[in-house]
Amino acid sequence: AARRVASQVVSSARHGWMPDVVIERHTLFSDAGWRVSDAIDVPWALEVNAPPVLERRRFERLRREAFAEEWQNRVLLQAPVVLAVSRWLKTWLETEVGCRNVRWVPNGVTPLRGIRERGRSALGMGEDDRVVGFVGSLKPWHGMESLAAIAEGAEAKLILVGPTNSDIPGAICTGHLHGQALADAVAALDVGLAPYPEDAPPWFCPLKVMDYRAQGTPVVGTDVGETRTLVGDGGTIVPPGDLQTMIDATRYWIGRRAKPRIRSWQRVGIEMLEAAEDAHSKRDVN
Repeated sequence: AARRVASQVVSSARHGWMPDVVIERHTLFSDAGWRVSDAIDVPWALEVNAPPVLERRRFERLRREAFAEEWQNRVLLQAPVVLAVSRWLKTWLETEVGCRNVRWVPNGVTPLRGIRERGRSALGMGEDDRVVGFVGSLKPWHGMESLAAIAEGAEAKLILVGPTNSDIPGAICTGHLHGQALADAVAALDVGLAPYPEDAPPWFCPLKVMDYRAQGTPVVGTDVGETRTLVGDGGTIVPPGDLQTMIDATRYWIGRRAKPRIRSWQRVGIEMLEAAEDAHSKRDVN
């Protein structure tokens, strides 16, 4: 599939449509960006949001591990610049794989201002209701078992914003929201939760935290992955598994707001393009 994609891009370029830059999200067994860059000599950057072999080994079935790891590393080492969404990934790429040009480029959000009152109305909540929430699909490493306990301990209603229905007692599931509806729902929350357990993957850059921070919704999360860096002064970070401290922090933040901090996808895109073009120009000079 990757080779067909690369072939179509190269064919289009040779018939008049020439891309200015190629940015590929690193996927196991794909070398599409490498093939396109070699064929038509355009800047190429490889974005990495997880270590593919480690992730596949942990959550799925991986055949021929040695072959997969060789493929993964060969593509990573060939990329002129590698864009890591977390600092854990940046360290892994530099020390374990040996990549020489790695940039940390965290995820972003759609920069929409949520309307708290409209969000509360859509959720069926009054202004005096205490509301905590979780945004995203419910994965085993998302700390699902903590959500109901935190809401109960904080005497708050629990809102789950995402594509997955849940059997968590008392939870209100909105289904998938995007755009303005998502911004309104996040603004309606008193606290946004990110209670990752200790064994959660350390390499992720949680979009939910970016969503919370963009609306000034205080975050209560655990010190896993990039969570501490993204939360900053906009919430409380506690050790994984410390349920009582999460409850206490949630109670503290209800009734308070944090200063909104927005990192837009446009900013992310600019940083990616600049990194790809910079690496290409240095290659030409050398």
